Amino acid sequence: MKQSLFESRHQPEWDQFAQRLEQLEHGKARADDCVSFPKDYRRLCQHLALAQERGYSSFLIDPLQQLALRGHQQLYRHRSQLGAHLLSFILADFPRLVREQWRFVWVASLLFFGSLIGIGILVYLFPGLIYSVVSAEQVSEMHSMHDPTAHHLGRTAERASSEDWAMFGYYIMHNIGIAFQTFASGLLFGLGSVFFLIVNGLMIGAIAGHLTHIGYGESFWSFVIGHGAFELSAIALAGAAGLQLGWALIAPGRLTRSEALRLAARKSVQLICGVMLFLVIAAFIEAYWSSMTEPSPMIKYLVGAALWLLMAAYLMFAGRTPHAPE
Repeated sequence: MKQSLFESRHQPEWDQFAQRLEQLEHGKARADDCVSFPKDYRRLCQHLALAQERGYSSFLIDPLQQLALRGHQQLYRHRSQLGAHLLSFILADFPRLVREQWRFVWVASLLFFGSLIGIGILVYLFPGLIYSVVSAEQVSEMHSMHDPTAHHLGRTAERASSEDWAMFGYYIMHNIGIAFQTFASGLLFGLGSVFFLIVNGLMIGAIAGHLTHIGYGESFWSFVIGHGAFELSAIALAGAAGLQLGWALIAPGRLTRSEALRLAARKSVQLICGVMLFLVIAAFIEAYWSSMTEPSPMIKYLVGAALWLLMAAYLMFAGRTPHAPE
């Protein structure tokens, strides 16, 4: 192909790429422009390689090389911002969002922790009540998992020999399933989230009350106190995200229900992203720390108390100063 034909065919693409580069370099590019930029950059590099292979003049190759160099700088500068955005979300945006949605967080926490504490006290005082909430098979499984003589706490007999990394994956999948169920069911006008918050609270509280009553309290509480800071908080926050979806459907205000739901979903999805982070941390602690029998219960209580304080301080104070990355 002659150089003149090659230029006339692709010059509009190069001009458009150069214009987009200008916008990126001056910070004026829209988000939609950035989506197709990597594809356009690869196509420009293809054209440059063809021009060099065909021996076209330097009057064509040199400008293409300059565009490719500038494109490379912008492409990888833009990619490096992903880490900054992620860090900003973790250090500032997520805790700010939790505080912004405090009404839904408080309602979800009341439903979850209220049912958990209430049934826990009742089962401790009236032991037979456990079988109204939890099946006999599950009760037996809990006995096996929290037997003080077990080599690994929090694991059934079938999983006692599992590697920590395998249990880490299991805990993540199990907990994410509960959180997503609690969140997504909020689309049933919030009733689904209310149901799963109460049910999960009743299940956990009943087991806690029962194990404490039969003398397994030390092994149980020393096991759950560490990862519980993040896991239990994550369930409550997932419920808050679901309640936000349900409220958008119940009280859309002057918006249509679909528009109100779309706006609520933006913040709810961000909340769920933070919930996933909490669940990964909880699974890591549960697999590699909570299940250990070597540390004394007192050490586990101290570590667990520190984790609860750290989590509470993070949600209450992180992102309040302007020093968090933007």
